[in-house]
Amino acid sequence: MSETTETWFDQPLAFTISDRHVRGRLVRLCPVLNTIMTAHSYPPAAEKLLAEALVLTVLLGSTLKDAGSQLTLQAQTGGGPVELLVCDYKDGELRGYLKFDAERLAEVGSDPTLFALFGEGFLAITFDQAATGERYQGIVPLEGTSIGDAAEHYFEQSEQIPSLIKLSSRHDAEAGCVAGGLLLQHLPEGEVGRDRLHVRHDHPEWEHARTIAETLKGDELTDPATSLETLAWRLFHEEEVRIEPGAAISRGCRCSTGYFAGVLAKFPEAERRDMADEAGVIRIDCAFCSRIFPVPLDEISAAS
Repeated sequence: MSETTETWFDQPLAFTISDRHVRGRLVRLCPVLNTIMTAHSYPPAAEKLLAEALVLTVLLGSTLKDAGSQLTLQAQTGGGPVELLVCDYKDGELRGYLKFDAERLAEVGSDPTLFALFGEGFLAITFDQAATGERYQGIVPLEGTSIGDAAEHYFEQSEQIPSLIKLSSRHDAEAGCVAGGLLLQHLPEGEVGRDRLHVRHDHPEWEHARTIAETLKGDELTDPATSLETLAWRLFHEEEVRIEPGAAISRGCRCSTGYFAGVLAKFPEAERRDMADEAGVIRIDCAFCSRIFPVPLDEISAAS
């Protein structure tokens, strides 16, 4: 592993192990994570779920190569206390929101299963490709012990890419919420495209790399004293590992009066008048940033 400036928080680290036909991502979120969290008062179980979902969103979204492409992660309930989880990543900007029934969530404890949170829910992962305008979406049941398990099922069923996902989060008295994650995927020899599951038995190096990666502990992923490069070296110190730090991550909310005016301009004028209050103002509630944006009707007319 070559010398490089070390990566600590709010920046993914991509790595490849050519001899094992493996690629991966590591990330640890803290400052940007707490900025997102402070927009709402999340109880511990909700904070843990959203934190790990945001880490997963970065791990997947940072694989997009073209500027303007977007990864959206959405989980919906099948009768559980969590009604909606949505996160997205675009050009290094991350946002997320969790809607839940507080009373019912309190009943499931501090470390609930996915089923306790969502019931018979589902996970939808959507890739919007800016260069081609194409959209790829996979929907899988919310099964397993964590949202990372559900994402592994997505890659197995929808993408047929052997994958390992590890997620962890904790609440630190000084730093606040800290969360980290690992995405490891197998690639066929000589290709940079998608692998198919039937080749797994022909590539024992994938099982070797996966077995090593599974030894990574949650405390290591969230340890602020350990750089991501150090984690990669600890895991694969016997391999030739190529690393590449990704773009810094920021809290991204596209909310503004001008943005909403442009959206509302697409509605018929009569519908806009019905939305407005007596002062001629439409008030938009942004769930992501927990703010109300007043949009006067005359500004909407100017944007149309």
